[in-house]
Amino acid sequence: MRCWDWFGDRSLIVIDIALACCALEVESAAEAIAVSDVRPDDRVAVVVSGTVTDTVLPIVTNILGQVPDARVVSFGACASAGGPYWDSYAVTKGIGQVIDVDLFVPGCPPTPTALREALATLRAGALTPGARAEQRMGTT
Repeated sequence: MRCWDWFGDRSLIVIDIALACCALEVESAAEAIAVSDVRPDDRVAVVVSGTVTDTVLPIVTNILGQVPDARVVSFGACASAGGPYWDSYAVTKGIGQVIDVDLFVPGCPPTPTALREALATLRAGALTPGARAEQRMGTT
């Protein structure tokens, strides 16, 4: 799990819960961004990238419980709906079934640009604080 000051001005701290191949796209999007720490007054976005299995789910919810006001981005087909593994007994059929998700970024894998656009949407405040809006970001 890594944290970045995504825009370099502490306007949005991004935590990636890297679970599978979509994490490589997150790393690519964050290539030149400084790794950061999380402070209590930070605005935080948590990106769930990759396949969430039923075994890993408690760890994901525990991490999210540590940043209760965080915005959640479901990044990729696996995090959003189970991806090609949707019919496995061990795969959660989308993180949105268990936690409130603010943005779904589709794709297998989604592009780094799609993640940048999703995070810019969160930074701009296009989603009302405190209200969960299931907004789907298109890939470019």
